[in-house]
Amino acid sequence: MEQVLVIQTGGTIAMSADETEGVKPVDDQALNRCLPQLNRYAQVTMEHFANLPSPHMTLHVMNDLRRRIMQELEANRYAGIVVTHGTDTLEETAYFLDLTLPLSVQVPVVVTGAMRSSNEPGSDGPVNLISAVRTAIEPASRDKGVLVVFNEEIHAARHVTKTHTSNVAAFQSPHCGPIGTVSKRGVLYHHAPLVREYFPIEHVAANVPLIKAVAGMDPLWLSFLLEQPVDGLVIEGFGLGNLPPAIVPTLAQLLAKGVPIVLVSRCLGGQVAPVYDYAGGGRQLRDMGLIFSNGLNGPKARIKLIAALQQTNSRTQLQQFFER
Repeated sequence: MEQVLVIQTGGTIAMSADETEGVKPVDDQALNRCLPQLNRYAQVTMEHFANLPSPHMTLHVMNDLRRRIMQELEANRYAGIVVTHGTDTLEETAYFLDLTLPLSVQVPVVVTGAMRSSNEPGSDGPVNLISAVRTAIEPASRDKGVLVVFNEEIHAARHVTKTHTSNVAAFQSPHCGPIGTVSKRGVLYHHAPLVREYFPIEHVAANVPLIKAVAGMDPLWLSFLLEQPVDGLVIEGFGLGNLPPAIVPTLAQLLAKGVPIVLVSRCLGGQVAPVYDYAGGGRQLRDMGLIFSNGLNGPKARIKLIAALQQTNSRTQLQQFFER
C-alpha cells in the first residue's frame, strides 16, 4: 500500500464550533479520527506542523512549510504529500509552493481544507481529505505542479481561487475550470497545466504591498509608500488594466525610486492589456514602465513578485516572468 504524509497546518478542517457557534482551533490531533477511512486508500502518516487559523498564515511559515516538504521529498519515503490548510489564504500557500518547489519534483503535493468545521452538520473536511489522499496516490497526478482538492474537484494552484465565503464549493478556477475530478470510480484528469515555473528561494524578506484601485482614489493613500522601504508593489486595476489618473504621479515617483510595479485586474477573469489610450489608461501605464501580469489575481501576483525579486529587479526580466 502506498504511503502518504499529511502535514497539518490548521484551519477550519481542524476546528470545532462551540456552544455559542464560535469556530476555533481544537487539539492538534483533530484529524486523526479520519485515519481509519484514509487507511483504506493508503498508509497515512499525520504530522502536526502548525495549528494556525488561515489569516494567521505568513510567508515565513509558508517558506518553513516548503523546507519541510523538501526534506520529505528528498527522503523519498512517500508516494504523495497532502497539506491541510485554512481556506482564507490557501490559494496563496498553494501557489507559493507551486512556484518554489523544484520542477524535478514528481511526487504529488496536494492542498486541501474545509469550509465547515469538524462538528458542524455536513462537515466537508473528511471527504476533502479523503479526496486529497486519493489524488496524491494517483499516478496521473505526478508532474502537474501543486494541486488543490475541494468538493471532489482538482484544481491547479496557479488558477484556483476562493470565490465564496461559506459554500462548500467555494474554490473555483475562473480561467480554466478544474483540471480533474474525484469520484467513487477514481481520479480523472481532463487537462493539465501547460506552464510550470520554478523560483529557487532561500528567504521571503521582500516587502511587497498590494493595493486595490477604486473610483476616486486619493493619491495620499499611496504617497506613504514613498517613505517606506518597499521592494515592489502590486496594484489591482480596473478592467483591462486602467487606473484613476490622480494616482499616476505617485506611481511615477515610486518607479523613479526603482520600485517595480505589477499591474493586475481586479476582475475575476481575463488579463490586463495596454489598450486604452487616456490618462491612467493601460497604454500610459505600460509606457511608464508598469509590469503587466498574465491573469494572476492580486494575492498571487504578490507571491510571484516576492519570489521573482530573489532572481532580479530588472523591469525587463520581471516583465518576462509575468508574461509566462
